[in-house]
Amino acid sequence: MVRWGHLFNSDGHDRRHQLQDEIRALLPTRRDHAPPPPYPAKEVTKVALRLKHQIEQVIPCELEEDKVTKPHSSILTPAVIETSKQAGGTEYKACVVYCLLVVKKWFKTQALRELWDAELHEVRAVAAEMLAKRIIEDEEDMDYLMEEVLLKRYSILVDGEPTVPANAIERAVDLHALTVIGSSGYQKCISYLWRGWLVQDDEDPNRFVNYDNKTNTDYWSHLDPDRMRVPRYQNTVQIAMSVIYLALYTGAINTINRTGDLDVVEALLYIFTVGFICDEVAKFWKVGRFYIGFWNVFNSTLYALLATSFILRIVAYSHGGDTDLRRHYNVLSYNFLAFTAPMFWMRLLLYLDTYRFFGAMLVVLKVMMRESLIFFALLIVVLIGFLQAFIGMDLTDNSISDSGFVIQAMLNAIMQSPEFDGFDQFAPPFGITLYYIFTFVVMVILLNILIALYNSAYEDITENAIDEYMALFSQKTMQFVRAPDENVFIAPFNLIEMFCLILPFEWWLSDDKYDRLNDYVMGVIYSPLLIITAFLETKQAHRVKFNRRRGEDDDDVQHEWEQVLHECDFEADGWDKKVQQTKPNVVVETAVLEIRKLQSEVTELKELLLEMKNGKGGGWGTDTLKESRLEAKGLGESSSSSEDGGNGDGDGGKSAADE
Repeated sequence: MVRWGHLFNSDGHDRRHQLQDEIRALLPTRRDHAPPPPYPAKEVTKVALRLKHQIEQVIPCELEEDKVTKPHSSILTPAVIETSKQAGGTEYKACVVYCLLVVKKWFKTQALRELWDAELHEVRAVAAEMLAKRIIEDEEDMDYLMEEVLLKRYSILVDGEPTVPANAIERAVDLHALTVIGSSGYQKCISYLWRGWLVQDDEDPNRFVNYDNKTNTDYWSHLDPDRMRVPRYQNTVQIAMSVIYLALYTGAINTINRTGDLDVVEALLYIFTVGFICDEVAKFWKVGRFYIGFWNVFNSTLYALLATSFILRIVAYSHGGDTDLRRHYNVLSYNFLAFTAPMFWMRLLLYLDTYRFFGAMLVVLKVMMRESLIFFALLIVVLIGFLQAFIGMDLTDNSISDSGFVIQAMLNAIMQSPEFDGFDQFAPPFGITLYYIFTFVVMVILLNILIALYNSAYEDITENAIDEYMALFSQKTMQFVRAPDENVFIAPFNLIEMFCLILPFEWWLSDDKYDRLNDYVMGVIYSPLLIITAFLETKQAHRVKFNRRRGEDDDDVQHEWEQVLHECDFEADGWDKKVQQTKPNVVVETAVLEIRKLQSEVTELKELLLEMKNGKGGGWGTDTLKESRLEAKGLGESSSSSEDGGNGDGDGGKSAADE
């Protein structure tokens, strides 16, 4: 039962005017029951257009990306950042970060459509993302940043109509904006969402509010079934259910019932499978075809194989007695069941991506799978061409007799185990020649292209492994938060919701009574976890109160080097002064500092010459001019003395300079 119905399309598809990033959204939204956004879409669009105009003026030509992304950029100066903050004025300033992400999307779209200026638009897109990051990190009011800037949903006008409301957190995840995702304020907001310290308002889904009991140290106040909407707890239950699912499979595959009967372990295994299938179908029904991804296809394949195994087991069970046909279907069912063992273990990776090691590796695998599409596209074309040639040679005698041999030999070549035996007698000399060419194209050219693609993908991900992991973690958090269920029944508990609550009670019970009934059922189902989470949240409440007494953030952790820090006064003992005198200037380059120093010295020299000119009534002697030049060159008093001594009137020149 989804409370936030506005987050889905009624027909499972996005509207025609939604752009590429909205199509790839985590959970596409519908707008028939959506409350209006806090700001008019037209005004938000104007703010975005102001920012787009500013970036186009700041970056009028192609620049190196490093000049925009480096910490103290000479392009994105503090003045430019301050101007960006003023794009929304005082009334709409909270939507500036969201609008910058919209501008990034616009520049990305321009880069795809205007290839002659693609590099320029790409740099401008990077600049928009960097501006958003700088604004997020410059904001000191964390409550305002999280509730107004990052989590409040806004809309823009597209084809004269407002788009589906979205917030900056969702937009950054959809656009895979690693720079924004990696900012400190963004990650702090994700951490609060993950812990359940920020929850979606029941009355206004566009708002996120602080969890009321964050500082409540009463144990029973945290024993609430609604806390199962917290992403961290949902993820824990999913991992536990996956481990139990794997244990049931291990028990079922290691206890073969040769008679074809179903035991308790196998029955539970198939019940879990039905629950997971229903969950996938429900999500696909709500989201539409854009829900389909690598892990969805992977899970669907696993469930399809398990369903096939179950159907074959029922067919075997329908044949009574100890017949050969029953044994045949029973063995076939177990073969399908055993075939899924690698997929069961690989499925665990889907729920372990919250850990940094597994998360980074999953990102690498995902990118590699996407890059391999290029290889398979080329391979299919090559396979069809050579297969048609071999089949044509086989048809010369008006019959196809060696097609199986040819297909197997071609597949062996793809797996780097070519078989040349047999092609000597296959349409000589064309068969063996063509197979040599096919082997060379596949093993030398295509496979090396695949290796190069994998290597490039691995290097790109490992260079940004931390940012990629934070993006994956943010995406997982938003999958729980973006469209939370009013009543969280994680598979296979969704079967209890479907058959024990929705069908018998939802259609006639009032909303209040039905919600209360769901709370009772969830309290019973999740009672073991709720007992633990209530204890952990009570300890967490003590920690939050302690941090607030110290004037620190709620999630602050006191490290070992901070335990004695309050007893140190670096200003009183003079240590801070010494550090300030010897620290290097990392903001401005050394060459610029030297030029500024020289500029100040030239300015002082001009002032000195003007003072001397005014003091002499408009004229000065040659010795005085020499002395001024020598001082400007930094030659010092000794050089001046030697120069004067060489002229024979050192004392006179000296007194003239002093005068």
